[in-house]
Amino acid sequence: MIHNEALASELAARFYAARGLETNSHAHMRNARNCYLRWGADGKARQLDELYPYLRAEEYAPALKSTIGAPVEQLDLATVIRISEAVSGEIVLEKLIDTLMRTALEHAGAGRGVLLVPSKGELRLEAVAETTARDFTMRLRPPAGSVPVPEAIVNFVARTSEVVILDDACTENIWFDEYIRDFRPRSVLGLPLVKQGRLIALLYLENNLAPRVFTPARIAVLKLLASQAATALENTRLYEDLAGREARIRRLVDANIIGIFIFSVDGQILDANDAFLRMIGYDRQELVSGRIRWTDLTPAEWLDGDTRQRVPELKETGILRPFEKEYIRKDGSRVPVLIGGASFEGNEDEGVTFVLDMTERKRAEEALQKAQAELAHITRVTTIGALTSSVAHEVNQPLAAIVTNADAALRWLAGWPPDLDEAREALRRIVRDGHRAGEVIGKVRALLKKKPAVAGRVDLNGLVEDSVALLQGELRRHPVILKTELVDDLPLAIGDNVQLQQVILNLMMNGIDAMAAVTDRPRELTVLSRLEGSEALIAVMDVGIGLDLQVAEKAFEPFYTTKAEGLGMGLAICRSIIESHSGRLWAGINEPHGAVFQFTVPLAS
Repeated sequence: MIHNEALASELAARFYAARGLETNSHAHMRNARNCYLRWGADGKARQLDELYPYLRAEEYAPALKSTIGAPVEQLDLATVIRISEAVSGEIVLEKLIDTLMRTALEHAGAGRGVLLVPSKGELRLEAVAETTARDFTMRLRPPAGSVPVPEAIVNFVARTSEVVILDDACTENIWFDEYIRDFRPRSVLGLPLVKQGRLIALLYLENNLAPRVFTPARIAVLKLLASQAATALENTRLYEDLAGREARIRRLVDANIIGIFIFSVDGQILDANDAFLRMIGYDRQELVSGRIRWTDLTPAEWLDGDTRQRVPELKETGILRPFEKEYIRKDGSRVPVLIGGASFEGNEDEGVTFVLDMTERKRAEEALQKAQAELAHITRVTTIGALTSSVAHEVNQPLAAIVTNADAALRWLAGWPPDLDEAREALRRIVRDGHRAGEVIGKVRALLKKKPAVAGRVDLNGLVEDSVALLQGELRRHPVILKTELVDDLPLAIGDNVQLQQVILNLMMNGIDAMAAVTDRPRELTVLSRLEGSEALIAVMDVGIGLDLQVAEKAFEPFYTTKAEGLGMGLAICRSIIESHSGRLWAGINEPHGAVFQFTVPLAS
């Protein structure tokens, strides 16, 4: 009978094993196992597999370092379901690791387990667990180096993603690992947790009491556990990353540093933080009711640009570049804002917008512009004060000519017969000189008048000539030789006549003052104009004491001056005027002596 043969073979195998005849023992035990299987005693066959692992090893012949080969089919359905539910049911990383370590140690028969995860090219300790007959303990993320493991085995598993099994590490230390030599574990298992060919984690298990603990049946359980755990760990990390990003975004939104709202391109505001609601004067109940739409908040003059230009740009690029606009508050007033945003990935019809309230900045800009206008007016008055003698000279000349021509006209009319032609010519000269005096007074009044800038077409060459006329007295008093090199047919520029003449006068006065101490060479002041692409350039050059390029920019800072009686505001105001005209003002060296100050302003289209 087959069962008698099975029992006889098993007893014979034990007999030969007790006497050290391993070959005979293995042959009889293999025959006993085969007989039990033929008889239908699968349970007895599994018991022999657990007691004598070489039987299963010979059937499937796995190499020492091969991937797990035990068939999952040997597991009962209840075990499969229990393991799957235990591992896949957790989404919190700490709980998942606890479940994984408990399940691994329980089904593997291990006394100690270590979970390692790859991080920045190294293996980081994630958890270490130990079990006794009565207790289970686990530590999460212990300090690096505090938990010893067989480095050679662990690194091999991490590098190759292959399983390593040592039935009796004390007698099979083919790895020559110091940990095995010092701590002398018996059964050792290195198990990679792999998903789609990528190492997710590594599980090291050991049993210090008995050899051949990790039997094929237990390895089948661990194979299933490794597959489930790799997927669960990856999903849990993705969930934690998502939760972390959501928490950071929520923190940004709830901090209410700037206004933030989520929108749809059809005009709806789906969500918003309190900062944005305060900005537009609505409450959260009105937001929840759906009554707030960004299209309704946008003034008509801005809405067309939003719908025609910015919404298509957002759909095409996914980004709404920052720009300034206005929103209409609930009370009907307007709030200036700077906004930018982006559409959500995979949904170009919705996105998030960041809104910065520009009210305080606009007020500050208005206050600054008002202060600059006040300073510019003061500077003009100061400049006219310094030009008093020049102005008086320019007015006296036409007045003296008027008096002379009037005397001549009287003489021509007093003669007999009266010389009407000469008298008529004298009267024409009187009219001309009167207009000339009026123009001088008009220019002075324009400089002194406190009025906002008015942009228009400006003849820069004409401004230079007018400034030269006003400075004739200063040029004679110092004395200074004036040269002008004005390009013919210079196109008209765009700007304010009075402000640009103020800049030219200031630069020329500075040049005259810079040459006050020059005695070893002629004092020459040169004013030139030329065309620079789409801009006109005016340069004022002197042969004075010059300036150091390293500190040239400081000359344009408010209250910086090299004059004993200076306020240090002239060049600062000049630069602000030129920059308000979309131009540029800078200083340089005039070789071999002196300095050059030049500015550009755009040409009129």
